[in-house]
Amino acid sequence: MDSDGTNPPQGANPSTQPLAPGLYFVATPIGAARDITLRGLDILRTADVLAAEDTRTLRHLMEIHGIPLNGRPLVAYHDHNGAQARPRVLRALEEGRSVAYASEAGTPLVADPGYQLGRAAMEAGHRVLAAPGPSAVLAALTVSGLPTDRFLFAGFPPNTASARRKWLRDFAAIPATLVFYESPKRVGEMLMDLATVYGDERQAAVCRELTKRFEEVRRGSLRDLADSFAEERVRGEIVVLVDRRHDSGYGAEDVARALKERLGRMSVKDAAAEVAEAMGLPRRDVYQAALAMERDE
Repeated sequence: MDSDGTNPPQGANPSTQPLAPGLYFVATPIGAARDITLRGLDILRTADVLAAEDTRTLRHLMEIHGIPLNGRPLVAYHDHNGAQARPRVLRALEEGRSVAYASEAGTPLVADPGYQLGRAAMEAGHRVLAAPGPSAVLAALTVSGLPTDRFLFAGFPPNTASARRKWLRDFAAIPATLVFYESPKRVGEMLMDLATVYGDERQAAVCRELTKRFEEVRRGSLRDLADSFAEERVRGEIVVLVDRRHDSGYGAEDVARALKERLGRMSVKDAAAEVAEAMGLPRRDVYQAALAMERDE
């Protein structure tokens, strides 16, 4: 018996053993329906109560895998109704029942609902367990061609350009591969901002529709990717990955060229900050160079 009170699946034989009481976060496919784990299917088959970010999506997944609802409660739980739905889930846990929660796609809590539910269950003394499986973050890292020894998942950036650039600067110097989610409507704008803030030559990858029929991965410099997506109408789920900053190797001429391009459209302070972050140089030194350029002009 596993530590969570379930019998481990033998081959493809479904488990019919009852689940131990607790809240089970079940990772669900991000595309291909067969990506769900055998244990995930066992939990969906035997849980006393089912909860889901989108009940229609979970019903469809269960139908594909031949799992009947059998009159079990199916609770909708998402960001907009959490305060109303949480008491119902917690009541089921208090009654000693097992509850399976599935987000619409991928792993619950990773840019998906579930955090407040998990916290509330823990604080009430209930067991909280994970049935790991599909994750767009990990799938994208696997196919990106970028280093995976250290990475930071940053989630979705702000929608407006000014807020997005300011937000991106916070991650510029982190020594790790950066992973972002983005709307297909804004991915072109985001890539332009990434090239501006992090530098044109920083390597990156854009993953679209992972595990789905039209899966696509584009790799290259931020500038090349920004130009590639500039006029393109993009559809599907998007993950953007950016390599960590490496030693710049930039000289004074490179700094001057980058500052000149920016000083025509922004303040000395902002131009210096962007160039320093993009090139991995001390901000004070770049600021002094920018002031000198202003004086010379």
